[in-house]
Amino acid sequence: MFPNVVWQKKEDQKVIYLTFDDGPIPESTPFILETLRRYNAKATFFCVGDNIEKYGFLHARIVKEGHSVGSHTFNHLSGWTTRNISYYKNVKKAADLTDSKLFRPPYGRITPKQIRFLAKYYDIIMWDVLSADFDSSIDPETCYKNVIKNGEKGSIIVFHDSLKAIGTVKTVLPKVLEYYTDKGFRFKGIMPKP
Repeated sequence: MFPNVVWQKKEDQKVIYLTFDDGPIPESTPFILETLRRYNAKATFFCVGDNIEKYGFLHARIVKEGHSVGSHTFNHLSGWTTRNISYYKNVKKAADLTDSKLFRPPYGRITPKQIRFLAKYYDIIMWDVLSADFDSSIDPETCYKNVIKNGEKGSIIVFHDSLKAIGTVKTVLPKVLEYYTDKGFRFKGIMPKP
């Protein structure tokens, strides 16, 4: 429907793209980074600019450890309820902090007009597997099964680097990494188009 939006990567090899939205924050980012390191896995962190300003040391650690980063707006704004110019400026403010051309709209809420404008400057990255780690009505086992049932070569899987999700992420992320590692998959960060 929107050719300027990436939902999944074309992959011939067994590669999965784990992504983490909303961080960085001290309560979850260190656990995620340590868990990824144990499996030699790289991921992509779509960071909220306000959190980068508060916890720049964590953003620096993400980059230093070889992960990709992207803008998730400065204030975690929904494109559906934000005026276009304000939205574009908020995206850019976070993008400047990440020094990245990758962008993911919070909640996946973005209008066709916003896509057309932002796609001139950013690679808009969505997902094909939503873990639902943020949903307190879904238990960790259901979250895990959702990911392994739907993930395949080139899948972009969404987790959250947030207080709301960390309880589930602590249970599910190691299991997901182990499951796909045992099946011969590698985990890569998303790179912007040249």
